[in-house]
Amino acid sequence: MTSTFRRRGLLSGAGAVLAAGALPFDLAMAQAAGGTLRVGMTAAAVPLTNGVPDQGAEGHRFMGVTLYDQLIHWDLSKSDAPATLVPGLATEWRADPANPKRWTFTLRQGVKFHDGKPLTAQDVVFSFDRVLKSDAPHFDQRAAAFGRVRIPTVVSWEAVDERTFALETRTVDSTLPYGASWIGIVHQAAWEAAGRNWDAYMAKAVGTGPWKLESFNIRERAVLVRNAEYWDAKRVPKCERLVLLPLAEPNTRVAALRSNQVDWIEAPPPDAVPSLKQAGFNIVTNQYPHNWTWQLATAEGSPWRDLRVRRAANLAIDRAAMKGMLGGLMDEGAGLLPLGHPWNSVPKFKWSYDLAAAKKLMAEAGFSPRNPLRTKIGISTSGSGQMQPMAMNEALQQMLKEIGIEIEFEVFEWNTLLTIWRDGWKAPSNRGITGINISFTAIDPFTAMIRFLRSDLTPPAGNNWGGFASPDYDALIGKILAEFDPAAQDRLVGELHAKIVDDALFLFVAHDLNPRAMNRRVQGFVQARSWFQDLTPVRVTG
Repeated sequence: MTSTFRRRGLLSGAGAVLAAGALPFDLAMAQAAGGTLRVGMTAAAVPLTNGVPDQGAEGHRFMGVTLYDQLIHWDLSKSDAPATLVPGLATEWRADPANPKRWTFTLRQGVKFHDGKPLTAQDVVFSFDRVLKSDAPHFDQRAAAFGRVRIPTVVSWEAVDERTFALETRTVDSTLPYGASWIGIVHQAAWEAAGRNWDAYMAKAVGTGPWKLESFNIRERAVLVRNAEYWDAKRVPKCERLVLLPLAEPNTRVAALRSNQVDWIEAPPPDAVPSLKQAGFNIVTNQYPHNWTWQLATAEGSPWRDLRVRRAANLAIDRAAMKGMLGGLMDEGAGLLPLGHPWNSVPKFKWSYDLAAAKKLMAEAGFSPRNPLRTKIGISTSGSGQMQPMAMNEALQQMLKEIGIEIEFEVFEWNTLLTIWRDGWKAPSNRGITGINISFTAIDPFTAMIRFLRSDLTPPAGNNWGGFASPDYDALIGKILAEFDPAAQDRLVGELHAKIVDDALFLFVAHDLNPRAMNRRVQGFVQARSWFQDLTPVRVTG
């Protein structure tokens, strides 16, 4: 099977030699003199500018941590160690020892919004209202759709004084600071100046981030300019402008790079990488907390409820063949985290490629290639962290067919797939799918695991899309959320991860190496081991 998938050329880069005129829209306006960084994203649309952008983690990467700041930031300055949390708009935060459900944040002094107005605790309250308070006049359903799942335990919040913000969680939640890193802080007066209308606000969004919005066209481009007055002098952007272009099709991105219409592209197709290197483009990769899986429905009525079927599917994956097909730009799936990660350092179980064992399990479950199990999986054509989703899913489809699992794909645009993910697998929008291919970040215990497994986080409360419910898992998750000691928490999270792998709750396929291709004129970029990246040190020479 390995040679078959390598020969098929499912990831063919032949289209990378497309003429510039074949691109779906004119990119000439994005051209500019040195000092402008032009990025070809995998998204089909420019991420929203409302402080909690859509388009997954790619949206946060390019529109969430550029225009905006959050109470808590990630240190994205290193390539040789995982990113860690650092102060952002909050200089410090703490859970109350007497009531660990209450958190207090001390706001940084001297921070100004892009319109020159000072940051206050009331702006932070406004920003949390926008995401969590459905009856607020400034509630933003689009921001809520992406923000609520990040901080689902938050139940109340207030401005204690001009420099102090506090919130409370429904249950003790030691992972709360990670969730806060997703919520961009918006200026209330700017929303009011936009007619108290989020649609109008989006074209003239105001944050405190290192970049300011110059123009926004959701289907074509966004142009951001450097904020020379940014509060952190070390992170004032080196480039004058940042141009974001939605180029969902991989070969279109390559064509745009080759024809000098962009300087940087996300996720170049593997077959194009050798020729891009030969042509003098830089290919940058790094391990980061990523997994590429199928999330499986395990509630009543799903064929994946049967542990034998889930284990058989994982045994049927030739991950080495997949790695070869991707030109080596992946690590083999070892769970929700790569082998060697602190939460996956001594795996209880490691999935291998074993067709005989897979067929035996399928026979025990009552299926075979002659009497196959038939079901549907929801996939996308592109998207944040999705790698090369069409080719990879076609390969999986062939592998699973060999053991008696016949897969039909329901193909969605990336943002639509994220929407049905939030609806839950039984919702009509899912069109009968029993598994969903959404790669996701694994930067903290909640984002990596808890949001998919806790029984009270089924949609719309969280991302437990498939209706998983287990008292044992809930009890272990409760221990993790109540543990504030990092070492003790790591041990518990490692125990949770081992259970997930042993129970085959996902189809574990790959861990991306986050490839980017860029013109040699792009200088100063440090590829952090994170889904997010800091563009402020980047400059474009000549």
